[in-house]
This record gives sequence, structure tokens and C-alpha cells, in this order.
Amino acid sequence: MDYVSTRGQAAQLGFEDVLLAGLARDGGLFVPASWPRLSGEDLAALAGLPYPQAAFRVLRPFVGDAFSDGEFTAMLEGAYGSFAHPATVPLVQVGANDFLLELFHGPTLAFKDVAMQLLSRMMDHVLARSGKRITIVGATSGDTGASAVEAFKGREAVDVFILHPEGRVSEVQRRQMTTVIDDNVHNIAIQGTFDDCQAIVKALFNDLDYRDRLALAGINSINWARVMAQSVYYATAAATLGAPRRRVAFSVPTGNFGDVYAGRVAAHSGVPIDKLIVATNINDILVRTLDSGVYQPRGVHATQSPSMDIQVASNFERLLFELAGRDGARIRDLMDGFAGKGSFALDAAMLAAARQGFLACRADEAETTATIRDVHKRTGLTIDPHSAVGLTAAAKMRASGAIDAATPLISLATAHPAKFPDAVEKATGIRPRLPERFADLFERAEKVDVLANDTALVAAFIEKRARAARNRAAE
Repeated sequence: MDYVSTRGQAAQLGFEDVLLAGLARDGGLFVPASWPRLSGEDLAALAGLPYPQAAFRVLRPFVGDAFSDGEFTAMLEGAYGSFAHPATVPLVQVGANDFLLELFHGPTLAFKDVAMQLLSRMMDHVLARSGKRITIVGATSGDTGASAVEAFKGREAVDVFILHPEGRVSEVQRRQMTTVIDDNVHNIAIQGTFDDCQAIVKALFNDLDYRDRLALAGINSINWARVMAQSVYYATAAATLGAPRRRVAFSVPTGNFGDVYAGRVAAHSGVPIDKLIVATNINDILVRTLDSGVYQPRGVHATQSPSMDIQVASNFERLLFELAGRDGARIRDLMDGFAGKGSFALDAAMLAAARQGFLACRADEAETTATIRDVHKRTGLTIDPHSAVGLTAAAKMRASGAIDAATPLISLATAHPAKFPDAVEKATGIRPRLPERFADLFERAEKVDVLANDTALVAAFIEKRARAARNRAAE
């Protein structure tokens, strides 16, 4: 399996190199050179399989010859053996034909664990085989950072630097990162927004000399392996509800477009998805883009669903590449225009193609709170505000007729409610409790450095502490 860059000027790479590279050297994102397909029989056979076995069948074509069958099986079993629920990602019915896909049973109580637990094992295997050391640099709006820190802490061949926007993640999200005090983990609070953090990370990766000197590797959803791993639960949920005989739809709480693009990957792989609903909070750039065709960020507003407080959705570039007929030059023009003018416009054909597979819907703060309250009253379930955004969008699309009543509609529950206790308590009067393993979270010592929103300052901070840089200097 070979991978190409969305900007068309980077060399094709195999899976192992894509895994460690993250961002392509031309600034683009990697996607498969061609899409592997599950047959209808293959898809139906996923129903009832243990999750690691289903993941093996879905992901094996994407990893090519990077791992033996035995090696890959061991990684999958190790990754998903860390989840608290025996089904790994259970489906819960919340309406006549409406479902929640619970993705928060991993070590850090967020959907990012589904990919990150596997990503760390794949990287560890490749590094052990090659004798290399890498420096992971990532930006987080909350959950990615905690998941990455948990997955990579203590690993000898990896140093981890996670940037988060100071004061713009929940207290639980922050402490899940900053209370990990392993020597190879470095938490950086940036005095800015998530988009600022993401821009710094991209700038570091695009400085090719710096990137090579520190052996930078990415764990954000710019890394293809993250998106690839997340595509599995779309396939297993669809198979559980009758695919390929029945088409299904998904509502996906969306900030950086990675999780909903994983649904697109599943569709390319043969999962019969009727529509993917792009569900946003009031930071609604993706809704505005699919409505008007103009991609233009506005100011980021802090909300009760902070992991979605994003205006620059990096993974949207992967979709644009498809919509442009895989024309890397066209994508370079769009991205150059965005860098220069702060916006770009889709042509009529690209916009029409986007609307064939995607719907988009915005949930404001009052609607999000009302959905948390309503779901608890109707079902007894407690949901977090991000999951509530997805359910709000699902209900709106049902009511509009955009999703037929006969189509199973699966909303992704992306985080445990106890990660956002203030929002849940405001809506329901009940303060959700963290699982017992986090009982002392608020008593643990924290380790974090606060830095200004300055790429050069962050670059120097990382280089001083990254062991890969010291090793390279000693050679």
C-alpha cells in the first residue's frame, strides 16, 4: 500500500514511513494511492466479531507489509485490551432507530484512545526494529493530548511535546495531561487558541531542517494512521445494524474534521453510509462552508464543548483532494490562497460533490444543554456536551427529512461525561463521577510549562529537551 500527498509534490511512501512522518514534506496530508475495498460478504462477517479481530480485517490492507499478521494481531489485542468495556465500542439504542456509539471506554475516556493506543504500539514496533528515536509534537483541543500522553508515556525511543491552549480545555482534560510526570512527557500551555497551537505544530513540521534534526513525528489526525484506525468503528457499527443489507448514517461531533473523515474512509472501503452529518458547535466553519462554498474562519469562541472550538479544520484538506479529482496542484492553489487571504472558495462541482456525502448542522449552547437534559430524562443516560452536539444535529436532520426514518442513525459519543462535569451538572443537576482509577486526579502534582504564542520560542523549548536532537548533535 502506497500513500500520496494531497499537494502532489512529495514522494509516495509506504505505510511505515507515513506512520512516522505524519505530515508530508510538501505540507500536504497523506492518503492511500488507491482505496482497498471490503466486499459485502467481508463487511457482513464483521458483525459479532471481537473488536481486535474486526479491526484486523478492516486495517490489514492499509498497513501492507509493514507488520506480519502475528505482529499486527498482537498490537490490536494489546491496544483494545486496555478498554474497560468488553465490546470496546458498544452501541446503545436511544430511540426508535437512533443509536449512540460509545467511544469513551479507553484509558483516557475519549474516542482518541481508539486510534492512539494502536498508534503507539505501531510506532514502538517500528522504532525498536530500526533503532531510531523520534520527537512527537502535537496540538490538542483537549482529548488528543491526554490520549497521546497516556499512550506514549515512559517509552524509551519517544519524547512527547503536547501543546494545548491555556485555559481552553476542561479541568479534567488538562490534569489528564499535566499530571503525567514521566521524563519523556512535556506539556506546553500556549497563550492562545487551539488554532494557534495547530499553526505552530504545522510550522515546525514545514521547517524541514528542524524536522529532520529532531526527527519529528505527528500524532494529531494529520497522521494518516489516526484516521485509518478510527474508520474501523464505522464499519463495525454498520455491520451490527445490518450492513451491507441496510445503509446507515452517522452524526459526528466535529472540530478538526478527522473523525468524520474517518467515516469517509469507511465509505471508500465499502461501508454503505447514506450520509455523514458534520455536527459542530457555534464554531461552525464547516457548516458555513458546506452551505456557501466559502471556507473562511472567524474568531474562535469558547464553549462547553471545547474540543470542537476550532476554526481551521486540517483534515478538510483530505476531502478537498478528493473533490478536486486528486489534483495536487489545485489543492496547493487553494491552500496558498488560504495562507495569503485567509479564505478560499469551492467551485460548483466540488461543492456539489461534498454535499452528496455530507450534511452539516450547528448546535448552539442552549441546544446542547437541552439535549443533555432531554437524553437523561428520556433514557437515563448521561452524555457529555460534544456527544450532545452530535445528537442535536441528528435530531435536526431527522426532523428535516434529510435522514429517512427507516435509516439507522448512529451518533458518536466521543467523551465520558465526567470529563465535562460542569456542563452535565448544569443540564441535569447531577455531577458525573470519574471512574475509580481517576479518584485522586485532582490531588496529583502537575508538570506544565506556559509559553507565549510564538513559534520560535516553542521550537527552541523543544529542541533543548528532545533527546533525538541531542543524539543527532553527538553524531
